[in-house]
Amino acid sequence: MTFSSLKRDSASAFEKLTKELEKVASGDKGSNRDDNLWKPEMDKSGNGYAVIRFLPAPDGEDIPWAKIFSHAFQGPGGWYIENSLTTIGKSDPVGDMNRELWNSGSDRDKETARKQKRKLSYYSNIYVVQDPLHPENEGKVFLYKYGKKIHDKIVEAMQPAFADETPINPFDFWKGANFKLKIRKLDGYWNYDKSEFDSPSTLGGFDDTQLESIYKSQNSLAELAAADKFKTYEELEKRMNTVLNSKKTPRIDPETAEDEMFEAPKFNTSSGGFNDPDITGGNQVVPQMSAEESEDDAMSYFARLAEE
Repeated sequence: MTFSSLKRDSASAFEKLTKELEKVASGDKGSNRDDNLWKPEMDKSGNGYAVIRFLPAPDGEDIPWAKIFSHAFQGPGGWYIENSLTTIGKSDPVGDMNRELWNSGSDRDKETARKQKRKLSYYSNIYVVQDPLHPENEGKVFLYKYGKKIHDKIVEAMQPAFADETPINPFDFWKGANFKLKIRKLDGYWNYDKSEFDSPSTLGGFDDTQLESIYKSQNSLAELAAADKFKTYEELEKRMNTVLNSKKTPRIDPETAEDEMFEAPKFNTSSGGFNDPDITGGNQVVPQMSAEESEDDAMSYFARLAEE
């Protein structure tokens, strides 16, 4: 889609996005971080704040987010941190094992399956409006990884629950709105409940020439979930067996573990997917998620396992 058609067709784009949300709701499947991946940080008081703007789908793509399922759990042989092949509609070794565990009838097996369940993450292009801790990020385009809580905020903006609220397309340059990301740490988890969209406005008050420059600087989202970015079933199965069967437990430095828990996995172009840089050896620490994100689609996922 050209930039001129993007502005002309903003209304139809909103309608298309709404239909995509309906597909998502119905269960349709479809530091060490990457330089293009932005993440918020906590200040000394234990709070996080930033203002970002979700951007429209990149040129040639239809949806302004990518959905990626992953598994992250620890075994005797270390951490298993891998993207799931179910993202691209294929069987995944952890999913197959979890299905057997869930259907075994054992409460212990079900608990193991819960700990190894897949987690859903979204990726979108964003424009950083304010980043108090890292002002050098302001005015730049990044990929942003987020979970169910923030995605629910997007859905609520597009499909408000009350009649006196006007739906908006958060991904629209002209009629969208900045997102005020407010993070607190509650019970050891990042909490996003106070995050909210501002009033609709043109991004930055920029003219179309400036907005087009931002539009053309986006990262491909379709590429993130391309089939060639995933490891094969055999490669994942080998890693899974190593993690679950080895008796060697990796050492985690307690002085750096807390910081590493909040690091986003680095995109590995050789092996595919967003993985820990030391996934084949060395210290491996699972990225911490919010309480809401860690329970993404647990009940529906395991309900499906029981039915199969």
